[in-house]
Amino acid sequence: MPISKLLQRLAVGICVASGMSVAGHAQNADMTIMTGSPTGTYIQIGRDLSGLMQQCGQNLEVVESAGSLENFLAVRQRPNTQFGIVQNDVLEYMQTFASDDPAVARAIAGVRIAFPLYEEEVHILARRDIADFGGLNGKRVAIGVEDSGTYLTASLMISLAGIEPAEVLPIAPGDALPQLEAGDIDAFFYVAGAPAALYAENEIDGEQFHLLPIPDDTLQAVYTPATLAGGTYAFQPDPVDLVAVKAVLMTYEYDPRGNRYHQASCRGVSDLSSLILSNIDTLRSDGHAKWQSVDLTDIPPGWDISTCVNRGIDPEYVPSCTPVAPEAETPTDSEANAAYRRNICAVLGC
Repeated sequence: MPISKLLQRLAVGICVASGMSVAGHAQNADMTIMTGSPTGTYIQIGRDLSGLMQQCGQNLEVVESAGSLENFLAVRQRPNTQFGIVQNDVLEYMQTFASDDPAVARAIAGVRIAFPLYEEEVHILARRDIADFGGLNGKRVAIGVEDSGTYLTASLMISLAGIEPAEVLPIAPGDALPQLEAGDIDAFFYVAGAPAALYAENEIDGEQFHLLPIPDDTLQAVYTPATLAGGTYAFQPDPVDLVAVKAVLMTYEYDPRGNRYHQASCRGVSDLSSLILSNIDTLRSDGHAKWQSVDLTDIPPGWDISTCVNRGIDPEYVPSCTPVAPEAETPTDSEANAAYRRNICAVLGC
């Protein structure tokens, strides 16, 4: 699909979403985060955040999705969906439409930034005889399914670089890998934070396939230049220069003084925001590797932070969640040993 038609379809989707009021959602505030495919980074980040909420006795449902476009629209229109992970280039093109179309501007007005996250590398796995990005001319290239961030990014990059593939195919990365190995396609795009499970958990033949370097000057100017370290994947022993796009956690501007749904959703957004900030070191040490590169101050230009997020990261804010008490251990000591422990603890402290 030409990029102009893709963005027109996106605009129509947003305008449809604008007719669906968040205020009309069900009054309970079960929380949901829209993520991505089962093999992607988004879903692992979502599970890390769900784990934080579980520690406080709250449920954050992690929902698989096509990716960034679906996630953005879901935050705007899907019931009980307070969060979605979105690529920054999707946000930039939302703003492009909003500047020219008042209806689109109204449609996206309530969507806000929760937290900036990490850079996602643009992986293009291709046959070895394709040397670089320019080598995609005349080839069969899979660009991800519609409504995914991979689809939009791949479409934009192909358009900006003036590449003319023989075929551009809307195939999900997980389905594209076996088709590449079978010789049915020549390359496929996948925008994901490295290390991406799709590449790390599959045995890919490094003699036949490699990740394409992206030396194109135009793309290096539009996107963030990045280098994938050698050995990130077993089939990729050497560093690869490519480009990246930032992932952002989005939410909605709930009114803390509105109806019960808005109040409860705002409280949930504040709670998770507080937990992210207070547990960022734990996320970096125990969560997905991409948490280590998260810069919480790197806010994408032109978008505002949610009021409920700012409330949650205020030093005076106390999360409303109730920590889950650990299960009581079954006593195993004899009465004599129990008496000994009591006396020792009384003197030494336990």
